[in-house]
Order: sequence, then C-alpha cells, then structure tokens
Amino acid sequence: MKELTLKQIADWCGGTVAPEYETVPVTGVESDSRKVEVGDLFVALRGERVDGHDFIPSAKTLGASAALVSRPSEELPCVVVESPLRAYGEIAKHYREMTGVKVVGITGSVGKTTTKEMIASVLSRDFKLYKSEGNHNNEIGLPMTVMNMPEDTELLVAELGTNHPGEIAYLSAIAQPDYAVITNIGIAHIEYLGSREGILREKLDILRSSLKNTVGIFNGDEPLLWNVRDKGTHKKYYFGIDNPSCDVVASGIQELDDGMRFHVSGFHHEFELFVPALGRHMVYNALAAATVGLAMGVKPETIQNELSIFRNTGMRQKIYEKNGMTIIEDCYNAGPESTEAALGVLASVKTSGKRIEVLGDMLELGEKGAEYHRDMGKKAVECGADMMIGKGPLMKNACEETERAGIETMHFDTSEDIMRALDNCLRDGDTVLVKASHGTNLKDVAEYIKANF
Repeated sequence: MKELTLKQIADWCGGTVAPEYETVPVTGVESDSRKVEVGDLFVALRGERVDGHDFIPSAKTLGASAALVSRPSEELPCVVVESPLRAYGEIAKHYREMTGVKVVGITGSVGKTTTKEMIASVLSRDFKLYKSEGNHNNEIGLPMTVMNMPEDTELLVAELGTNHPGEIAYLSAIAQPDYAVITNIGIAHIEYLGSREGILREKLDILRSSLKNTVGIFNGDEPLLWNVRDKGTHKKYYFGIDNPSCDVVASGIQELDDGMRFHVSGFHHEFELFVPALGRHMVYNALAAATVGLAMGVKPETIQNELSIFRNTGMRQKIYEKNGMTIIEDCYNAGPESTEAALGVLASVKTSGKRIEVLGDMLELGEKGAEYHRDMGKKAVECGADMMIGKGPLMKNACEETERAGIETMHFDTSEDIMRALDNCLRDGDTVLVKASHGTNLKDVAEYIKANF
C-alpha cells in the first residue's frame, strides 16, 4: 500500500483527527488485530460477539500506528468516525481512485470465485495483477482487498457478493470496475432479494454504480441479462453457448475424462480452449474469462495457455482418485444451480461402481426452499445416481423424491452418521459426490473419505 497520512484518511472518510496526529504515517490497513503489522491503521469493527475497540491495545503491541474508531482511545492516535465499517469503505474507494488501477469486478449467482480465478489467470501475463483472496467479496473483504494491493499493481480483479438489496451498489461504488462481469442470474439468496428479477436488479448495480465508461461482460444465454443489452449507455459484450448472437461463443463442446474442450469464436478470433475441470458450467466460467481477456487485448494463445493449466481454489469442485474410488468434493457453496452442475459432473464421470450423492441443505431459498429441494431430488434421479445420502431438514424433501424413484436413500442429521454409513457402503470403483454449503460441515465427510478409504 502507498503511504498515507491520518489527515488524508480523515478527509477521505469524514473523520476527525487531533492536529498533532495529522502527519502520522500509515503503511497498511488491517481489521484483524492478530494480523496487524508495523505501521498499520487498525480498523476497530464492532461485530455481534466482539468489539474491535477492545483489541486496540493488542494492535498497538504489534506495531499499529493508529486506529479507526467510533470512540477515541488513549492507546493510539485515532481517526474518529460514526461507523468504522462505512469509513473503511470510503477509505478504500478514495485509495482506488488515487492509485488509478484498472479493476475487473465479478458478480453473479454462482461461479463468481472460479470465474475470478480464471480471469486473473488469463490477465496475469499482461498486467501486474492483484486479486481478492478466496471470496473476500463483502463490505469488509472488498476494502481489505483494495487496501492490500501492492504499490505496483496495475490491475485489480475483485469479486463482489450480495445477499441483500443495495450491497452490490455499495461495493461497486468502492471498486468502480472498468469491466463488470455478471456470470448468471440464479436463485441464490432469493429469500432476501425476492425474485429472479430482484436478483437481476441487484446484480446490474455493478454497472449502474460504476464508471460511465465501464464495460459489461454478461452471460448471453441468460434471457434476463440478454434483454438488457440495449438498455443504458454502457457498452456490453456477451458470452454464451446456445445464443449465436453473443460476441464470444463456445461450440463443439467435448466433455473428456480430464476436462472440457471447445471452440471459441469472437473478437475476430477463432481458437480452441481446454479447461482441466468438468461440467458445462466450467465452459461458461472460461468463456467469461476469455471475453474479458479479448476485450482487454490479451492474445488467444495466452488465454489458451493459462486456462489449460487452471486449478480451482479452496473447497470448490475438486476431483480426487484414491484406492480405486473417485471423490468429487464441492463443499463451498450450494444452491440449485451449483448443485445441479455438480450432479451433472457426477453423471459424466466414468465409474465401474456406484454413483453416490452426499448432499446437504441449500440455504437462503425462502419459502420455496422445500420445493427447490424436491426439484433437486428429481434431478438427482435424472443423473443416474445409485444412492442418495442427505443431510439437513430441507434435504429430506430431496430424499423423498429419490426414495420414491427406487434409489437407495438415507438421511442423517450429523456428518458423523454419514461417515458411519459410508463405512458400510463405499467400495472400490464407486464415485461419490459431496456437495454442500460450507456451513453444513460436509467438508468433514469429504476429508473422512480421503483419509479412510
């Protein structure tokens, strides 16, 4: 981070600082007192269980030079504001403007983080690039990402998430993307956003709340996004598989044992792409990355090379082979779209044994949650599963559908019970999918399988 003074910071966020501290230098910003480094501004955030103001002495011990607070402290020079969280966002917004970096912002119902990683891979050869870590995509994670940029950063690739109205507008005002990517419009977080149209309005704020010359990069196979192509003044490029009118189109898709191969046409280029990840949804993620790359002048051969060695991060879809079994681990996020995509991967993997689904509840689906889970049970049947193991009260609805279809079905409330059941049924040659949101703790089941079979 470029060095700032407390006066600059106070001016940016509308805070107050004592005159004798105005020239105190700040070389970093940190909201976790355990990670404070010498010269940092410590942001004293208040949460449900803890109050950052209580950790100001700890931050001082680690070398913090000042604190951003809502109530003054005698421990450190302070910038006093009404809300440290909102002030954090204002500081990040002004810092992004000061640095003049280009920004690619990514949002959408599913696929944001994988698409972010693919875009970063495609652009990493041509730019000094920094990207948000993991899914640091909220009102804390995005400012953290902006303030953590190395001084020589030319391009920031940032994920913008939401589950309540107004959040994308707020985050977009901070990031001010030059390129705004929307991966899709699904039903994740529909409990809070009301409808797919409500989700569309929220996602489109990434364009409406950004710069006048921001370029949209949208999924053209999504009718809700395609229907806004002539609205507003922003330039838009579309990628797709089924819509031949898109600017960048994938065709000739082949699902191989080790990934997806397809032909790409767009921006006066024709080339082949291979992505070492399974599923049609991965083609969309790669198309989004290719479209951003082409729009920014990246050569097709660079896009080819970088995506051919792409590796997914965190707990997103990973496929392991161990002792004759195949394990598909996808324990970061679970909504109807991502779960259906994971079931498609399970159906496509060659196996000599049973196809076993271990699925946890899909959350934040509102009053139609039971209906969406019943639909998922029907899709589980369609993918040719031999066994269904569900966890959580909502997943009971899916289990009822698989049981009705004659598939061997079990339902449990704990991961430990699932582990015991797998001890009795997993055999060499089987393929098992473990798919759930991080909060359901099915990650423990995937780790158990890898450690004990």
